[in-house]
Amino acid sequence: MKLVKIPMLVAFVLLSPTSIADSVSIPYAGFYERLKQVNKHNYQLVEIAFSVPKNDNCKMLSGNITTEKDEFPLTYDKHQRLYLPFDAQLKSDRGLLNIEVEGDSSLCGVAMQVRAKSTQQEYVQAELMAVKDDMDALLDGQQGFPMKYFRKPITGLTFSFSDSDLPVIATIDGKAQSISNQLQLTSEQLANLKALSFNAMPFVVSPYVI
Repeated sequence: MKLVKIPMLVAFVLLSPTSIADSVSIPYAGFYERLKQVNKHNYQLVEIAFSVPKNDNCKMLSGNITTEKDEFPLTYDKHQRLYLPFDAQLKSDRGLLNIEVEGDSSLCGVAMQVRAKSTQQEYVQAELMAVKDDMDALLDGQQGFPMKYFRKPITGLTFSFSDSDLPVIATIDGKAQSISNQLQLTSEQLANLKALSFNAMPFVVSPYVI
């Protein structure tokens, strides 16, 4: 079983490309530090989500969280998003996330994404700008000195949809357009629109950065 440290990145791979094991152990402390920043500022509209991107070599079979004395279940959904507790004691006890996958774990990883806490089928401009501003603030909090002074501002917002909903019709100020998988709107476009709606609920709303 391989022990892997979390690098300080917004999106990152955790498994060594030379690993051939079907399971890995990841220190909980790295997740805790990121969750701590989010909880400290109590963002109302956005959150960070940890997930194991699914592919043929990265299908989760099971997972748990362990310390020297205890074992807890690791909660995840069909999209392999990990739902982690914010627990200082678990950090102090040097907790480990243990993930078992089907396939070649060297092609597997864990990602962190900033996203809206919830999605809507209809938005007005003020709602979109509020989500974007919260995302910018959260990302600033995740950056350590001195990198936060060099981070690029969010370029806009990305609206992603489930494959089962495609194609999707997006309507911007009364003008409809068909989109395949994602709709990306720049900050300038967001500033100029009045209303945005979809015929299906977005699966994820996340930052758009060029």
